Amino acid sequence: MAGLYIHVPFCAKRCIYCDFYSQTNTKYKEEYIKAVIRELNLRKNYLNGDPLKTIYFGGGTPSQLQANDFEQIFNAIANLYDISPCEEITLEANPDDISDEYLKKIKQFPFNRISLGVQSFDDKALHFLNRRHNRKQAINAVHLCQEAGFTNLSIDLMYGLPQQSPESWDADLSEALDLKIPHFSAYHLSYEEGTNLYEKMEAGTVSPIDEETSILLFNILIDKLGTAGYLHYEISNFCTPGNFAKHNSIYWTDHKYIGIGPAAHSYNNHSRQWNVSSLTDYITNILNDKTFFEEEILDLKSRYNDYILTHLRTIWGIQLNELHDKFGQNLYDYFSTQSKPYLEKKLLEKNKETVKLSTKGIFISDSIFRDLIK
Repeated sequence: MAGLYIHVPFCAKRCIYCDFYSQTNTKYKEEYIKAVIRELNLRKNYLNGDPLKTIYFGGGTPSQLQANDFEQIFNAIANLYDISPCEEITLEANPDDISDEYLKKIKQFPFNRISLGVQSFDDKALHFLNRRHNRKQAINAVHLCQEAGFTNLSIDLMYGLPQQSPESWDADLSEALDLKIPHFSAYHLSYEEGTNLYEKMEAGTVSPIDEETSILLFNILIDKLGTAGYLHYEISNFCTPGNFAKHNSIYWTDHKYIGIGPAAHSYNNHSRQWNVSSLTDYITNILNDKTFFEEEILDLKSRYNDYILTHLRTIWGIQLNELHDKFGQNLYDYFSTQSKPYLEKKLLEKNKETVKLSTKGIFISDSIFRDLIK
């Protein structure tokens, strides 16, 4: 099974923290659709016949596309792949794009999951993040999706914002839980170079919160969602039983995926490819049969490092027999040696042939990863 990702690079406006490739100018949308269809056809053999398990429209803001845009893309996909085995077809959407009319239009397509970029239910926080919606619109968007039959919903939440208190974060989570959503992704605010947020930090007008508060907020997240019956199945992701994000799980479990669109990434177990991060270059190169991506052939060490960094993020962890079979005795021994101190300190835990992060270990996962990769 494999995944197909479509990157939609259009946004109505840029959020203060976002470092994903996007732009607010939609004048190239028609050419973008043509280029996406062209790329789908050019790379139809990339997955080597593996059936599609998931399709994911991400961005950017995919809900900036309209019915005619989706129709063209889905027709192209259907001409190349059998999508009947697909278990999950996701649309990322901004809450303020969601309306009865919009949902009626996308119901004609095979979407069975919607991921809403809520980020917060605090209007002051949303204003700081430069989001387009407010608290009321976020709640209304969830209700509209549920009423339209989209019960497989996920929302993104963000914590670690300047001036965010444990009380306000707890209130955010309570508001989210009241909506009875099966899946949450919760990310700590990061200051990525090239973003407006990073510029503000450099100018001294915004300061990151301290590590102690970050840990406290993460603890509140884990405790509150755990008490509510949500499974913490990946460092930043929580779900009710059986409602894992199937597409993202493909990334974390070493399955193939193809990324279509500017800045999209692909992986086929042997190499990684990434498309040019420029809409105009992407369109020009695709439509004129020029190279539009770079490629890295993965050696054994690179594949081992990827395996550690992805698998150890999840509750499924590292399968020791699989680690040995895939990477051989030397790397198996290296992992055993490097992981031993963390097992002794109970930052990693071992159950039969599986090694995974403990609850304590999650808090210092970056340090553990650095010691386990080669």
